[in-house]
Amino acid sequence: MRGVLTGFWVIAVVIAVGYALGRSGRIGDNGREVLTRLAFHVATPALLFTTLARADLSVILSGKLLVTACATAAVSGVFVAVAAVRRWGVGAGTIGALCSGYVNAGNLGIPIAVYVLGDASLVAPVLLFQQIVATPVALTVLDLSRPDRQRGGLVRQLLTPLRNPVAVGSLSGVLVSASGLRVPGPVMDPLTLIGNMSVPAVLLAFGISLCGATLPGRGTDRGPVLLSAALKAVGQPLIAWALAAGPFGLGGHDLLDVVVTSALPAAQNLYTYASRYGVAERLARESILLSTIAAVPVLVVIAALLG
Repeated sequence: MRGVLTGFWVIAVVIAVGYALGRSGRIGDNGREVLTRLAFHVATPALLFTTLARADLSVILSGKLLVTACATAAVSGVFVAVAAVRRWGVGAGTIGALCSGYVNAGNLGIPIAVYVLGDASLVAPVLLFQQIVATPVALTVLDLSRPDRQRGGLVRQLLTPLRNPVAVGSLSGVLVSASGLRVPGPVMDPLTLIGNMSVPAVLLAFGISLCGATLPGRGTDRGPVLLSAALKAVGQPLIAWALAAGPFGLGGHDLLDVVVTSALPAAQNLYTYASRYGVAERLARESILLSTIAAVPVLVVIAALLG
């Protein structure tokens, strides 16, 4: 259980530092907004580019990734369907769908993969799928649904992902990796340094956002918050287990890999996306918090049963 506890401890400490900064007011009233914009426009695109430019894209075609993709689509689809019926809106439906199936494969998934699964590369397929497919699609939906966006023709709408810095960083990294080009050190090193700011900035901004926040799962957003957190913490790993052990015929360590990665909580950078677009911020913050808390006992049970 060392990996589970280590990963959550690191995240909790950085979020606590952000909370303390927010309470003290030492970085001003706009500290959270500055960190969010820094992460969204600069640090996260650099991190995604450097990660994907060095990645082996062949791992995308693995059977385990298909299980993860199907489980992600299933829980996200459930949330979107409920959001449509309850008329929660496109923004809330998109953010809630992300919180239901977009796992924290980076800063939490890597240490858990190392200590629980014994191999950090096991989270690479999930990381690539989320960066190449899930993120560009979701951010394009958010871009197109903005009431203040400039309307244009079909070509302009199709080019929406190319105007989003996160999507541009991901797609650029994929192109470099697919072409086999090697980015020179004088170019890659500064980008790596900038990208290293992404996770701390996101966690600090998340911690600041908790200042003055009410207990999660209350208020007008109670339904979407509880639904997305339940889908993420329980629904996604259960679906992943059923698919892996059934139609895909996985067992042993492969089964454990799939279920553990699916049980990871919602990623903190989803709050950055919600804050950047000004939609469903409370839903993102509270769903991430609840799924992170719930992931501890869930991962312990999975490791005990399948490990």
